Amino acid sequence: MSTFRPSTFLRNVLLADALISGATGLLLVLGADLVTEVLGFPVTLLRFTGLSLLPFASLVAWLATREALPRAAVWAVIAFNAAWAIDSILLLLSGWVAPTALGLVFTIIQASAVLVLAELQYLGLRRSAPAAA
Repeated sequence: MSTFRPSTFLRNVLLADALISGATGLLLVLGADLVTEVLGFPVTLLRFTGLSLLPFASLVAWLATREALPRAAVWAVIAFNAAWAIDSILLLLSGWVAPTALGLVFTIIQASAVLVLAELQYLGLRRSAPAAA
């Protein structure tokens, strides 16, 4: 397994991803009832989305604190973020939900932000040095 020593930049991006994902997850789990009408998404979808973010945030935070990382683990985070962004847009196009204008804008902005995180993680991966043998 190919390991590497993550750059400070990559660590910071992973930590930012973990914090944002964790905060969003908590807000959706605890506040789904409050934002369902404003965003136009079903409470169940919001709550499930929040619940799915919490273990992801924990894993990414854990990765950010490791001295050396498996390259595949960071690629998995990048792939998950890319899939999340694509799935967010596909959800809007599917017709399965009827978001409000604010829900539409929120979803597009969060999908864009997640793609930016994925790109920054990729750049951080490229800047990182191989682990010492």
